[in-house]
Amino acid sequence: MAKNTARRGALADAGIAVLAREGARGLTHRAIDVEAGVPTGTTSNYFRSRDALVAGLFERIGERLAPSEEDLALRAGQQPGRALFADYLRDIVRRLSSEPDVTRALFELRLDSARRPELTAVLAPWLRAEFDADVAFNRSAGLPGGRLEIALFHYAVDGLLLDRLTTPVDPDIPVDDVIDALVAGLLPQE
Repeated sequence: MAKNTARRGALADAGIAVLAREGARGLTHRAIDVEAGVPTGTTSNYFRSRDALVAGLFERIGERLAPSEEDLALRAGQQPGRALFADYLRDIVRRLSSEPDVTRALFELRLDSARRPELTAVLAPWLRAEFDADVAFNRSAGLPGGRLEIALFHYAVDGLLLDRLTTPVDPDIPVDDVIDALVAGLLPQE
């Protein structure tokens, strides 16, 4: 496998763009080569199989959606509580909304995993590791809510983003109002 990490990242980004635009059926090594403007076969040098490609896309999606060190530092010194939890949640929604192709690509992979059990074998450990990291972060930051509440927020945020990145049910409801209502309804009173 080729080792140029910058090119690998660029190919993964091209794969994310193809996936977001064309769906899982359009995701091929050749389509990524075309999207990235590289010679035919380049993507295959970096991602030998479809499973390797999908694993590489998950890795890249995680990198692109991760919070910045500045964002984490900004909130690190604040008083733990529902308000800080809501602020973290707003940041998550902002990151996912500001990278719509990345979020759509993640949704596409999740939908495709329902049709392809071999993809589930790649996706499930990645999703569970991300979820476990969220639970651990929440606990270490002293934020309210446990594993169940974090799962409920995942379900709610996924639905909110699916709504906002596709055809919104009610586009006039501000996202911040949705987040405030979720926090009020899902977290125990302080």
